[in-house]
Order: sequence, then structure tokens, then C-alpha cells
Amino acid sequence: MNKEVWIKADENDWDERKDRITTGLESGVDCILVNANDVERVRELGDINVAAFGSDGTTGADIVVVGKGGEGDGTRPLSSDIGGSLDIINAIRLKEEGRKVAGYVVIKNKAYENFAVELGKECDILIAVGTDWKVIPLENLIANLQDVNVQIISGVRNADEAKLALETLEHGSDGVLLDSDDPNAIKKTTALAEISGVRKIELTTATITKVEPVGMADRVCVDTCNLMNRGEGMLVGSRSGGLFLVHSESEESPYVASRPFRVNAGAVHAYVRVGDRTRYLSELNSGDEITIVDSDGNQRQGIVGRIKIERRPMMLVEAEANGEIVKNILQNAETIRLVDISGHPLSVADLKEGDQVLVYVESSGRHFGMKVDETIIEK
Repeated sequence: MNKEVWIKADENDWDERKDRITTGLESGVDCILVNANDVERVRELGDINVAAFGSDGTTGADIVVVGKGGEGDGTRPLSSDIGGSLDIINAIRLKEEGRKVAGYVVIKNKAYENFAVELGKECDILIAVGTDWKVIPLENLIANLQDVNVQIISGVRNADEAKLALETLEHGSDGVLLDSDDPNAIKKTTALAEISGVRKIELTTATITKVEPVGMADRVCVDTCNLMNRGEGMLVGSRSGGLFLVHSESEESPYVASRPFRVNAGAVHAYVRVGDRTRYLSELNSGDEITIVDSDGNQRQGIVGRIKIERRPMMLVEAEANGEIVKNILQNAETIRLVDISGHPLSVADLKEGDQVLVYVESSGRHFGMKVDETIIEK
């Protein structure tokens, strides 16, 4: 699951907040938290989700936040009857009106932690901001709300705190609310969120058993909006349960210039892994998400810039991994490469039986790209 980064921009004068918001927009944050009267100002700066403090619900924000100026931040004392809390009453009312609601709580002590749990049960999002605490209250919130349909956003002041929050109890918070004017902290936090929650995939060694020209066919180049490095590519194959790591065209060649944004992935029928699903190469379009994988199994999200389908001479490549046969039909050209067990690109023009390459194999079948526990035979 993708982790979110919010920017807190409700204090100081507008020029200072504007710089913070602009840096957030340029860094790709997910949401800006402001006061109600600043919502339209933020929208003028860019197209982004806006959350705003204001329990009356009149703000035009995407998310209404209750708790500031109330029990959530300690302006009003906590009610002895949590169910009678004005912040909780407002959250329930706003949700009944069809609004997306966040609760804002400054965790000053155990009583506020307990209040946060109860408020979180009535909200779509819970924003929990620590004072002198780091981990334990956040762990408690995650544990107590794990069966509740609520996002937990942890308040942080720098990238180190963000890393800690995103990794707490393995799952971590669903995102962070960063309160910082430091552009480097904003950029580093968004980079951390991009890789947090993305599990490492286990690649397997496969031995090449067949390399055979098969004639002309339609092949797909996936051109991304991302630059790839040596060892990076995409998982592609003729059967969803067995995918080769097909290397990007990041390598220099005496014949053509490198194109580190491209993976010459295979024929139009092939599957490509996107997140925890597979899609056909032929159905990808500009703006779609794509998963970039490196030779260590690390994954990151990419964006499809364009798809190029052209008729080219093709070759069948088969490999065996733990008794499973993995297949792909690739363009027969020197610039198309798989990845060997050392993480180095291996051109299909040099490929031969007995070579070892990296693949991904799973036992479950897939139905419309989703993993299912049923018997599916693909040949």
C-alpha cells in the first residue's frame, strides 16, 4: 500500500506557508493541511487534495479536519464522557453529511491516546501528533485501530521521524503529516514514503532450456516517465506465474543510444507485473502505473509514458526454475536483455542453453490479473 505525505501549513504568514506548500507540490506530496480560509489559495497553486480545519463543514476542502481549537489539541479539556466529546459529535455529523472527515489529536498523555482511538473510530482519517513521544503511542494506536477502517497519519518534524513512523510495527502508519519548512526534509520524506510499504519480491534463479527464433510478431516497448539503472527492469512472461526480469535499455550499445526509460518487454500477449497484479502488455496506456524491479527484488512505482507496438522478428525463450517452466517471446535483437544471477544484463543475442537468469515464480493462478488459489494451466 502506498504511504501518504501531508504537509502541515496552517501557521505563520501566507508567504512562508506558500513556500512550504509549493515545495510540497513540486515534491509530489499527497495532501496539504491548512485553515479553512486558505483552501482556494492552495488550489490556485496546483491540483492537489486539500484538508482543512473547520468543524462547520462549510469549507470547500476535500477533507474536513476536526480537533483544532477543540479537545483534539487541548484547547478544550477532554470530556469525562468521551462519547459526548464535541469533536466526536462533529465528526459523526460531518460523515452523515457525506463529508470525508479527519480527526486531529495532539497526544499529550495516555488520556489523549485513548481519546484518539475513540475519535479514530468515527473518522476516515486519524492525524496523531506526538509531543515528547516517539513510538509507543503510535504502536498502541495502530494496534487498537487495526480492525477499524481508518487511515492513521502520524505528525512528524523531519525525515528521520517520518521513517520511524512509516515502519512502526512493520506496517507503520498509513502516512505522515510533515511540519517543516526545510525543502530537503520535504523531498526526503516523499522519497521515503515512495518505498515504504512496498515489499521486496523474491526472485529465483532459472536455467535457460530453449532459445528459438519464431518469426515476425507484434512486440511492445514500455516507455516510462522514469529513468532506470543497471539491474532494473520489469517482470514479464507468457504465463502469469512465471515472469522473467527483462532489463531496461539503460546499457550503452555500439548500435543505438541507451534509453534508460524503456523496457523492450515482449510480445503483445505477455503479462507484466503491476503491483500485486498482472496486466497484458497490450492494454497498458499513457499514465498507467507500472512496477520497476531490480535484481535484488526491490520494487518501485513507475508511470507509463507511452507504448510502442511494432512488428519485429521474435524469439522464444524458455527456462526452468524449481521444476517450473518460464516462457517469454522477446524481440530478437542485441539490445534486449535479461538479468543474470549477478545482476548484470545478458543480451538475448548471446543467450544459450545452460545460462542462468533471474525470474519470479508463484504457485497460484491469476484471474483477470488477480491471484487466485485454483488450477490454471498455461502452455
